[in-house]
Amino acid sequence: MENHDSTRILVIMPAWNEAESVGDTVREVLGVGCPYDVLVVNDGSTDATAEVAAEAGATVLNLPFNLGVGGAMRAGFKYAKRLGYGRVIQVDADGQHDPRNIGEVLAGLEHADISIGARFADKGEYKVSGPRKWAMQFLAKVISGLAKTRLTDVTSGFRAANDRAISQYLDHYPAEYLGDTIDSLVVAIRSGCKVTQIPVAMRPRQGGTPSHNPAKAAIYLGRSTFALLFALTRKRSDIPSASTTWAQEAS
Repeated sequence: MENHDSTRILVIMPAWNEAESVGDTVREVLGVGCPYDVLVVNDGSTDATAEVAAEAGATVLNLPFNLGVGGAMRAGFKYAKRLGYGRVIQVDADGQHDPRNIGEVLAGLEHADISIGARFADKGEYKVSGPRKWAMQFLAKVISGLAKTRLTDVTSGFRAANDRAISQYLDHYPAEYLGDTIDSLVVAIRSGCKVTQIPVAMRPRQGGTPSHNPAKAAIYLGRSTFALLFALTRKRSDIPSASTTWAQEAS
């Protein structure tokens, strides 16, 4: 489907073995009083994630095996494009992203192609330390320079995209480590997408197991730097002009 409707909003929720929390998260999104459609991309889960999500009211897209967040989000973008959604927003299934902030993050698309719900932006109490903090600060500084705007949280998955950014993501949205955050964002910026951030407060996980622990922090520093350098070598995407897209979002 080529035409899109900027008033239709799809919440894409990648989920891998999140049966403990995905149901409550879906119900929270549907309960905020806005006409959001929720797509849970079941990323090869071995638990009851798909069943719980469907019972909570989400549309479920089942992947045959685990592709990681990047692969799950790419499937979600293809679904959004095919069904004509003009705006999408990623919300984590573990409950860390507060659905009450979805409208604020989406509002950033009035003047940008990508809107990031940002930690470390003078809102909330989320903290990191050690090598992971150093990596996040380094990445934020470099990517802020590329975007020509201050960005404090370039690894946040709580981000929205308009039709122009969706088209760019479909051209380039890698499944490699940090591909769904650093790599995709760098290539989007280099392809001409405008990025903004909206301060949000993150919540603790509502269930499941955290994907990071202190033992992995030092590895994260090295791998994130490599991901950034690799992203800078990627080719740019050819995407529609910005002025028309932003005008459609604001109308």
